[in-house]
Amino acid sequence: MQRERRNSKRIGHPFSTFICFLFLLGLSGPFAAVQAEKLPYPPARMDASVVDDYHGTKVADPYRWLENPDSPEVMDWVEAENQLTRAFVATPAREKVKTRLTKLWNYPKYGLPKKRGGRYFFTKNEGLQNQSVLYMQKGLVATPEVVIDPNLLSADGTIALSATEYTKDGTLLAYALSAKGSDEQEFKIRNLDTGKDYDEVLKYCKFTDVAWKPDKEGFFYNRYPDPSTVAPEDRNRYNKLYWHKLETPQTEDVLVYERPDQKDFGFSPSITDDGKYLVLNVWHGTDPKNRIYYKELEMDGPVVKLLDEADAMYNPIHNVGSLFYFHTDLNAPRGRIIALDVKNPARGNWKEILPEGADVISSVYAINNQFVVVYKHHAHNQLKIYNTDGSFVRDIELPTIGTAAGVSGKPEDSEMFFNFTSFLYPTTIFRYDFKINRTIVFQKPEVDFDPAGYETKQVFYPSKDGTKIPMFLTHKKGLKLNGANPVWLYGYGGFNISETPFFSTSKLIWLEAGGVFAVANLRGGDEYGEEWHQAGMLEKKQNVFDDFIAAGEWLIANKYTNSSKLVINGGSNGGLLVAACMLQRPELFGAVVCQVPVIDMLRYHKFTVGHYWVPEYGNAAENPEHFKFLYAYSPLHNIKKGSAYPPAIITSADTDDRVVPAHAKKFAAAIQVADAGKNPILLRVETKAGHGAGKPTNKVIEEQSDIYAFVFKVLGMENDIQALKKPKTTEP
Repeated sequence: MQRERRNSKRIGHPFSTFICFLFLLGLSGPFAAVQAEKLPYPPARMDASVVDDYHGTKVADPYRWLENPDSPEVMDWVEAENQLTRAFVATPAREKVKTRLTKLWNYPKYGLPKKRGGRYFFTKNEGLQNQSVLYMQKGLVATPEVVIDPNLLSADGTIALSATEYTKDGTLLAYALSAKGSDEQEFKIRNLDTGKDYDEVLKYCKFTDVAWKPDKEGFFYNRYPDPSTVAPEDRNRYNKLYWHKLETPQTEDVLVYERPDQKDFGFSPSITDDGKYLVLNVWHGTDPKNRIYYKELEMDGPVVKLLDEADAMYNPIHNVGSLFYFHTDLNAPRGRIIALDVKNPARGNWKEILPEGADVISSVYAINNQFVVVYKHHAHNQLKIYNTDGSFVRDIELPTIGTAAGVSGKPEDSEMFFNFTSFLYPTTIFRYDFKINRTIVFQKPEVDFDPAGYETKQVFYPSKDGTKIPMFLTHKKGLKLNGANPVWLYGYGGFNISETPFFSTSKLIWLEAGGVFAVANLRGGDEYGEEWHQAGMLEKKQNVFDDFIAAGEWLIANKYTNSSKLVINGGSNGGLLVAACMLQRPELFGAVVCQVPVIDMLRYHKFTVGHYWVPEYGNAAENPEHFKFLYAYSPLHNIKKGSAYPPAIITSADTDDRVVPAHAKKFAAAIQVADAGKNPILLRVETKAGHGAGKPTNKVIEEQSDIYAFVFKVLGMENDIQALKKPKTTEP
């Protein structure tokens, strides 16, 4: 680690002894592809005195000391783990991967434009910049002007622009900065005509939304309490709504709404396009079921609880006076559009505008005084336009099977922008003109990769209980089904997040090396609506693991690969997925890439924002029934001493305040001790980085280079690196 390692150099310190032992063994250079002996893992102290009682069941937690990130003992242990990992991946193949990956990454990348008052705002990364730069363009063909360049804010590129919200005329900007990948934000305000910031800085923000008043006097925003005023466990609770007046200090902000009786409620504000209503999306953690409150801006009245039963998802789309349109899954798990009058909101008066169909309504936007509806059809998107009475207008043709990753436009606009991406289709921005029904490419990336020699197809395979699961397969054309191809199987399966097709620059390395990239659309996501989500949460979480295991079995049975060439990968909730699967079926996989994982399912809710996930996972401490199913699959508690586990690399980051690195640390320590095999099980903890968002490009490339070096080595694929396209050079 780059931070000071206190006491690590004292004579006889165990970690100093370990490092010396490591280099005496020659572990600083390339390892043999097959290990003769188990790696010399750093010693991890076991504290047998830490035992919890869960409803009468005693559960030991011997590595709880690893939950303290500031402990010198923990810091030294992590440094020793990083040393071992660096030594293992320091191969010639790693340098070739890094060179090729750097070349692949080096192309301009644009963010989706937002139009405000005739001005267009977008982000652009020239290629290898650590952070994307925010630009403003006064017209479609005007010269772009730099608004904010985060790369100038820190020497190492670890300060990121994490949120932007403009006034309707595009003259003022509220923007948030986040450091070291943290979810914590500080908001500043910039005059876009002068380029100067106002004096005030808004703190205690996290997952914050800003809603400017039309008169530009200020904005509404949600934030958490000053940490010094609440207990440590409540620092991410008691979200409140405030009014901030421009050019006043935060200490003078006016409290607009709070719910001290519901400390886990969050309040995300927005203002309707007509400027008449403040709308609050009231959320409870990651539960898709939300509440909707509102307040008339010009009336000195109370906040009205419009939809307060939390019986479904309600996303506001648009309003015409007091008539509000919502995208909801109430009595429609695949979604529908309804309209209700806030002056007469009784449910008997609601009107269905667009009924539930065979496909899932992913999102709805009001543009050109019409509805732009993004559908999910077997885990890929379709784009359709409807009138506000629900009558169909037309389809918007998309280039191939893929994902409309974002749509941008306002009700009064006659144009919109949308992203489109797929596994072999780099994220491209399109502009659609409603007046002439024409779609044109607005920004197209040029990547040093020719997709013509590759193909993507979709298959459906049976899970353990017979449920058909979609899976996308991308590989070189003419692939031989001989059971010997390396396959990279990716999954997530949770929080009603759909894994629709996406372009991954780093996965081009795998494809060029002859690998197959597989993405399984597991239950727990939203590929088929809320029923699909609920089939993979709480007591049904095992369905997700069964779906993923079945994907591996199908790939083997259909001669795509064999268990020694099957890599599984997931991050965050997907890290939980691959950790659970490697423990349940260790013989099925050839390598495991487990990134920023949730591992300790009995204590996850005690760390930072972990309590947000209780609706998805459950709470073992409070509910005996939840304890039973969480304990049954919790990776930390299902490691079997004496078992032989597949090669694994577990990654985390020291300032991850979403999924704290204690999960990865405890998992690595426990499995390294218990494993009876000789396969490497390594831990990599990044410094000055978080859960993933805002990570500098150079850190991303380094991490991906380490991961590929690990996988190529343990799968015996180091010779396949020669197949990577050689970058062009201008040297003689």
